[in-house]
Amino acid sequence: MYLDGPPRLIGTKVFSAMPDALRRKAARTDWADANRPGQPTDCFIEGPSFDAQGNLYIVDIPFGRIFRIAPDGKWSLVIEYDGWPNGLKINSEGRVFVADYMHGIMELDVKAGRMQPLVTARNSESFKGCNDLHIATNGDIYFTDQGQTGLHDPTGRVYRFSHAGRLECLIDTCISPNGLVLDPTETVLFVAMTRDNAVWRLPFMKDGNVSKVGRFCSTFG
Repeated sequence: MYLDGPPRLIGTKVFSAMPDALRRKAARTDWADANRPGQPTDCFIEGPSFDAQGNLYIVDIPFGRIFRIAPDGKWSLVIEYDGWPNGLKINSEGRVFVADYMHGIMELDVKAGRMQPLVTARNSESFKGCNDLHIATNGDIYFTDQGQTGLHDPTGRVYRFSHAGRLECLIDTCISPNGLVLDPTETVLFVAMTRDNAVWRLPFMKDGNVSKVGRFCSTFG
């Protein structure tokens, strides 16, 4: 039962699909063996983000590839490198940032076709495995450090990397933190917790830290 009536259905259609020529149908990867055991994985795309020209950038995690899809649906390979790109965001200046499971937060130089490390560790400790990122209007980068955390190991983390270069851990008791987004006022951070089947609400205090964290909603499946 819904208080305001049933949810509105929004029709969708396929904009574009990865061409067969770009699929790695016979390849096997460590990422797929760990995260999709026994399942054929010729690609695993994530991190959709548009640039100012309407090009859609996406990542292909197991094969370390980043693609650009033009407005007409045509695909082009931007870079293939030794990494597992998981999330991607483009800021207001057109800079492309990537949450890489192996390497941390990276920046993609599109013109040069080169990945550059931005944040690879905290106090000499490597990340568990970065998943996704979100960019605030002031340039701060919020990102999740998911690794293999879950109900058995609720030690996932959410970080903020300020535009001034300061790295802060906002919370370190997360249950598989995944996608994240700020609310329109940028006073609350919402984080999807995959293994908790929930979205958590992280309100900011005056000093910039989070407190009174709670479940915004829970789902099943």
